[in-house]
Amino acid sequence: MCFGLLSPFLMKHLSYLNKFFWKYRWRILLGILFVLLKNYFAVWQPRVIGDALNTVVREVAAYKAKGGITAHPEAMGELGGQIAWFGAGVIALALMMGVAMFFMRQTIIVVSRLIEYDMRKEIFAHYLSLDLAFYKRNATGDLMSRISEDVSKVRMFLGPTILYGLDLIFLFVLAISSMLRVSVELTIWSLLPLPFLSVSIYWVSTLINRRSEKIQQQLASLTSTTQEVYSGIRVVKSYVQEWAMGRWFAAQSEEYRKKSLELIRIDSIFFPLMALLIGTSTIITVYVGGLQVVAGKISPGNIAEFVIYINMLTWPVTAIGWIASLTQQAAASQKRISEFLNTSPTIKNPLTVDDSPLTIDRSTVNGQKSTVNSQKSTVNGEQSTVNSLHGHIQFQNVSFIYPDTGIKALENVSFELLPGQKMAIVGRTGSGKTTIADLLVRMYDVSEGRILIDGKDIRQHDLAQLRQSIGYVPQDVFLFSDTVWGNVAFGKEGIGREATEHFAKSASIHDEIIGLPEGYETMVGERGVTLSGGQKQRVSIARAFAKEPDIVLLDDCLSAVDTNTESRILGYLTGALADKTAIIITHRIYQMLQFDKIIVLDEQRVTEEGTHEELLAQGGYYAEMYERQLMGEEASQNNGWPNSFKTP
Repeated sequence: MCFGLLSPFLMKHLSYLNKFFWKYRWRILLGILFVLLKNYFAVWQPRVIGDALNTVVREVAAYKAKGGITAHPEAMGELGGQIAWFGAGVIALALMMGVAMFFMRQTIIVVSRLIEYDMRKEIFAHYLSLDLAFYKRNATGDLMSRISEDVSKVRMFLGPTILYGLDLIFLFVLAISSMLRVSVELTIWSLLPLPFLSVSIYWVSTLINRRSEKIQQQLASLTSTTQEVYSGIRVVKSYVQEWAMGRWFAAQSEEYRKKSLELIRIDSIFFPLMALLIGTSTIITVYVGGLQVVAGKISPGNIAEFVIYINMLTWPVTAIGWIASLTQQAAASQKRISEFLNTSPTIKNPLTVDDSPLTIDRSTVNGQKSTVNSQKSTVNGEQSTVNSLHGHIQFQNVSFIYPDTGIKALENVSFELLPGQKMAIVGRTGSGKTTIADLLVRMYDVSEGRILIDGKDIRQHDLAQLRQSIGYVPQDVFLFSDTVWGNVAFGKEGIGREATEHFAKSASIHDEIIGLPEGYETMVGERGVTLSGGQKQRVSIARAFAKEPDIVLLDDCLSAVDTNTESRILGYLTGALADKTAIIITHRIYQMLQFDKIIVLDEQRVTEEGTHEELLAQGGYYAEMYERQLMGEEASQNNGWPNSFKTP
């Protein structure tokens, strides 16, 4: 009856779970043993009850032949004693069945939870290994849906579905074997309605699968956009779009409701169908069994035994529809999970021996440290040594086209930066400045040309070591929902409070942190929502400084700070990081920091290159930009504007 569930679609996608079955094979085998024992004890109960009824009928008939029960006062005591023994046997079997049920759940259901735990770890680790382009193609809500909702549906298959599936198989085998032992003819008549059930399952399971996949897709879309609304709640409120977003959510929820109801309507067919089939089997059993009793082929106790067997099969038979639904949903969910698990990162670590370099050891929340360990990189079986970078950077005829959009961001860009030198990159919006930073931390690989770090192609460097050696402060500052200390110490394992405060002072944020309600233990909220734009920038800068990097990348990260704060941060770059290579991407000119080289990007190309004085002498875009900045500063002084309002 369950063969309708074993379609090629299910086997194709659920076969991914075989490795987990093998991992927990001994627990699963033990669980299967307990399921068998539970059903063995359950099947014995109808036999005991049938024997009890036969004993009563036989003893009553015997006493009637001897003048009736009233003529034998001892009859009630003897008959009562025999029935009591039969009752004790039924209770003992029920107790043993209960113990077996307890242990079968403690094995199979617990295994399903362990596999769920392993799957979530594996999916999360795989997410971390994927490149930036993947996250631009896929919505955050969809990623969350697959690691939560989809994994939960797969767990339902691993636990309840397998448990009740095994229960169904063992009960059918044992119960039908017992029925055949009594009467083959009566067994055939009793089970006559069941073949119709198999046909129904095969037909309905196909419909369930199609609807389940649509429901999961709709749920992912709903989760994704809802998460986006929560993240952008400031924009939603400032544009007074609460009602519009509410109407959109209601429309999407209504679509989800309709799809869910379509699935429920199909599921609802099974339960009345099961009741009808079981009721029909019971009627057939009583009628045909009665005829066989009259013919002397079976005993009255056998009819009772058969009726109990048929009713005993009520739940497993009824559960076939439920098992079919859960299995189809699990297959649809596993298909969605596998789509991401089969996605390989385009940015690969040349020193990693497998495609899943990340293993999650443990993680805690509420300000406690989260640990994500990378596997040791090996080359030819030997562990690689971790060396710091000197900071010699070379771009050789680098061109880059974004893989998803086809937009050209850089074209034939070349420059060289020696260890310890400081370089500024200026240019109009969209000229490719941020792309240079993304390429240096290998968020993407170049389309043409090559990037050399210390004379070695960037693609040949150990990826983890490369990124650990670069302190990158992106234009779009991101803080975790953690304490201030947790955010500053994020990039440096084992950093102490004293060192954290030192780097916070270097980023000119220490005094403001001390002024917060709980100092460094203050929670900054999701994406640092409780801090101002300038404070978030400086915490992000302190986080980069705390890594003590060999190369510093600052992408327009001083736009929200005043000139005094800017001077202190640049002073740290000039002093403590004097021997470190630094690249500052900016829309303004920092006169107090002496740059060894400045490049100007325009239309994805390097149009000007040189020192501050050389570029002023060229009279190009840089000179115009410098002139506009001077005029802006003079205007702000004449109007008495505070420094924080100076126009860059």
